[in-house]
Amino acid sequence: MAPAASASDPAEQRRALRARTIAARQALTATHRAALMRHLETHLGELVARQAPTSLGFCWPYRGEPDLRVWVTHWLAADSARVALLPVVPHQAGPMEFRRWTPGMEMPLDRHGIPHPAEGEPVVPDMILVPCNAFDAAGYRVGYGGGYFDRTLAVMDPVAVGLGFEFARVDDVWPQSHDRPMDWIVTEAGAFPAQPRNMR
Repeated sequence: MAPAASASDPAEQRRALRARTIAARQALTATHRAALMRHLETHLGELVARQAPTSLGFCWPYRGEPDLRVWVTHWLAADSARVALLPVVPHQAGPMEFRRWTPGMEMPLDRHGIPHPAEGEPVVPDMILVPCNAFDAAGYRVGYGGGYFDRTLAVMDPVAVGLGFEFARVDDVWPQSHDRPMDWIVTEAGAFPAQPRNMR
């Protein structure tokens, strides 16, 4: 676990933490990443099997995040009633919407350079898999600073599962008043229910 730094300037601490963990993630070798992903996917599969969602939101991998495309493809193939969804980022501040994704479908790039479904009716996922640049035991995460997931979770009520690697676990991410915690954190080490901060 990375040591917590002084929170005299939480915004600066979060920026530094984001930069450090993204750099570590992007520096993983292909062999190391594959080994981490095998364990992460095993724990994720066990959690998803227990929760049994029929609609699952996930994110296209960005800047070395866990790549779930193959795992989601297998999850879809096991049950024709299942639906996988990708987020669509609004042009103005607001919640994201999720649209259906199928393997191999054509997708344009959004303004951040991330593929997304250009068309389709919005669907509210039963569960959302949320990438974490850093996270703590209470389920709070450091994203990219845009607040998209916080605004989305404020108006939806899915099971929120944060995904990351253990080197991104820290004592505290200094959450802000608008931050929404995850219900679970999944890493290569296991699936962990979030611990309310007053119980830590």
